[in-house]
This record gives sequence, C-alpha cells and structure tokens, in this order.
Amino acid sequence: YKELKKHLEKIASSHNIINKSQKDTYPVPELIKDYEIIKEVYKMLNQHVSMKINIHPAGEWLLDNFYIIEETVKQIEKELTLKKYINFVGIANGEYAGYARIYVLASEIVAYTENKIEKENLEEYLQSYQNKKTLSMDEIWNIGTFIQIAIIHNIAQISEKIASNQAQKYKVESIVERLIDGKTKQEQIYKEYKEKTHNFNKVMLKDMRYPFIEYMSYTLKRYGKKGTRYLKVLEEIVEKTRNDSFRSNTKRTF
Repeated sequence: YKELKKHLEKIASSHNIINKSQKDTYPVPELIKDYEIIKEVYKMLNQHVSMKINIHPAGEWLLDNFYIIEETVKQIEKELTLKKYINFVGIANGEYAGYARIYVLASEIVAYTENKIEKENLEEYLQSYQNKKTLSMDEIWNIGTFIQIAIIHNIAQISEKIASNQAQKYKVESIVERLIDGKTKQEQIYKEYKEKTHNFNKVMLKDMRYPFIEYMSYTLKRYGKKGTRYLKVLEEIVEKTRNDSFRSNTKRTF
C-alpha cells in the first residue's frame, strides 16, 4: 500500500506529457481480444462441468462472473470511442510513449493491487500521483473505465492459465478412461486427447506438468485399489524426474 503510493509519486515525476494520446495505443481492440480469450475459456469450463472434470476455483469465479465481464466490455466499447481516447493527455517518453496517461496510471494501480481496489484507497493513490503531477478532471472522472480495461486484461491472462490447467485435467481423464477403465474408442468421453500409446510410463513422461501430476494423483487415489499400481508408477516417475533435475542442476553449478 505504502510502496504503491511511493511508486506512483516516482512514475509521476518521470512522466513527460503531450496534449493527446496516439491512435495506435487505443486499448479497445486489445480489450476485445482479451474478451475473446475469456469467452473461449468460459466455453471450455462449461464443457468440463458437463463432463464432470474438476474446475479450478479461479475457473468457478469466471463461470459466475462471465456475464458481468461481457456487459462491461460492451459498455466500454460503446463509451470509449477512439475520438474520446486520443483527447486524453498522453505520455511523451519511455516504454508507454503515446499511451493515455490515465490508462498507464490505471494499469500500474491494478498491477500493484492484484485487481483489489477499494474506493477510498483509489482516492489516495490518485492523490499520491498528484503530489508530483496534476491530473485533469476528465482523467479522474474516467479512471474507472481504464481500471476495468486493465482488470479484464489480467483476467484474460489468468484465463489462459486456467485453460492450461484444465487441459492437463482433460488429458488425465482421457488416459484414465482408456488405461484403467479400459473403454473402447466408441465408449470414450474424452476423445480429443490424441495420445495413442498404451504405455502408462511413456504417457506420464510426456505430460509431466504440475497440474497434470496433481490431478492424476488425485484421480488415481479416487480409484482406490484399482489405481494403486498406477499411482506407484506415477510416484516413481516423479521421484526419478526430481533426481534427474537435481543432478542436472548440480552439474551446471560445478
């Protein structure tokens, strides 16, 4: 909190400004791309719910709040026209040259607070910036819009991680239904995963990512005695991978 206030004073001191923002920094096209990512992940999560694949807590939040995101994007797209955007004071220097100052400020606040912003704190953040540089009333009035844009960008990035996590779970379900349940191709529910080998060890080595390991372990334990043999193989492979990684790092060190 205090660190952010100091940071905002620092960046205010570094900002040289120009009268207008540049057209090519207009954030709405990127906002729409972020929304499309979120929408695709939302569809994926709904599919996984119907398939009874466990959903990550962040994914559950997305399922509950998707329509709020959708309405917010529509509203921003309607209200923040290019003409309106370029009339905001711009940044003249540095990596954000050409961007609307209020957009940069909003992005900094969102990044530091991890999307958790209280009204009272926001007022103090703006005051911290204004200890060095004065914001216009138009910038202050519209900061909420730019904070929403920055938050939606963060949600899109988190959504990509959720999708990766869910893809690993899908692979687990596909492997388990073939190798443990012994389902035929016609009986399989999780048909999109194309791994053809029936060697459990090879499949494990191919897919060794933490979400995959975690969900595979959880799933095999759920199978009880039927999954015990496979769980032992998984644990052996994880241990071997750790040892190999340790030896490799040790060699590089010396």
